[in-house]
Amino acid sequence: MKKGVFVFTFLILFFLTTPTVKASGASLYLSPNNGTFYTGSTFDVSVLLNTGGNNVNALSVDLKFNPKKIQVVSHASGKSFISIWAVPPSYSNVKGEISFQGGIPSPGINTSSGSALTITFRAVEPGEATVYFLDTSKVLLDDGNATEILSSIGNGKFTISLLPPEGPIISSPTHPDQNKWYKNNNISLSWNKEDEVTDFSYFLDNDPQGSPDDKSEGNKSFVSYSNLKDGIWYFHIKAKSEYGWGGISHYLARIDNNGPASFKIEVSPSVKTSFAQPIVSFFTTDAFSEIDYYELKIIDITADHENKKEPYFTEVTSPYQLPTLETGKYFVIVRASDTAGNWQEESIKIEIALENLLVTKRGVWLQGTFLSWWPILLIILILIMSILVIFIILLERDKRYKTRLTEELREKEIIIRRNIEKLGNNHI
Repeated sequence: MKKGVFVFTFLILFFLTTPTVKASGASLYLSPNNGTFYTGSTFDVSVLLNTGGNNVNALSVDLKFNPKKIQVVSHASGKSFISIWAVPPSYSNVKGEISFQGGIPSPGINTSSGSALTITFRAVEPGEATVYFLDTSKVLLDDGNATEILSSIGNGKFTISLLPPEGPIISSPTHPDQNKWYKNNNISLSWNKEDEVTDFSYFLDNDPQGSPDDKSEGNKSFVSYSNLKDGIWYFHIKAKSEYGWGGISHYLARIDNNGPASFKIEVSPSVKTSFAQPIVSFFTTDAFSEIDYYELKIIDITADHENKKEPYFTEVTSPYQLPTLETGKYFVIVRASDTAGNWQEESIKIEIALENLLVTKRGVWLQGTFLSWWPILLIILILIMSILVIFIILLERDKRYKTRLTEELREKEIIIRRNIEKLGNNHI
């Protein structure tokens, strides 16, 4: 029996990790797929299968969720139709992932709402939490060929809210929106005070379900906290009257006073290239708030900046193809901003250089070396002047040579004439 289970498990793993022929008909979906839950509470979500009238014998499920909003408490497979777990259910509250693989011996299962797994989530932080299927999820037909028949998926979207106020109504001039992150790490809070109220009990912590004790903090209707650490803070308060202590109200304040994590800028094909439109890629994370947007600017460090305007940032997404650049050297600066208004800036130096001679409006590239027009023109002027000087010198030299040659010829001519005259006199 154990040998048969092992063989079947091996076949499930083989078929789930082998490329399959795509068919259609089955769907995976979550139930419930929406709802509102309060911070600190738990709720169950089931992974259901509709085989679309087909017999299915194996499936692989990969789910993704935002661990800042919700986290897995447990998973229950007791009521699952899966009888053999090729990969038992596992989860990570760090990565926000849930995965499992399993199968059913032939003839498989034919169902419209079969439960594969029930997951218990805890609501952690107010906001919207999405649970969705990854593209790696599969449903395989019991046809001997492991034909994939997953044709549709149904993701879940859940709203996480604070517990409704049962005591004083709280507001904050420094952190007015409970769903927004703020750089300010000093919190001011105020609340309403009814006529019959004599005392308040309150405190600030990181527990969404914190409960004040019965010790009075006085009857003032405001309080401030300074130099708080980054994170989510919850203010809890209740009021006392002649009838005793009343219900508790909660207020959330989000603080993020630090920028996103440092990151690297990747350049394709390379930081030194002949491609005039290189592609830059970048990614970073933030410990508390989320990345809101990226900005980029390009500084030309080859050109003369005296008459140049300072470049400005432009919002971009990664990967980003730079505009056409002339040959030269540049700084590419990327700024990542989080939702609290903090930012982290990184830069990289790139060079656009062609292997052969290239003439541009700014100058000349030769074997990767750039020369602007001013030194080139100066060199040309010096060369022309040198040539002219050399030409004048040669001209003067030639003139002197011709003059000396003419004088030598005249002297020789005089000597010849004298010799002729001597010969004539001797003959007579």
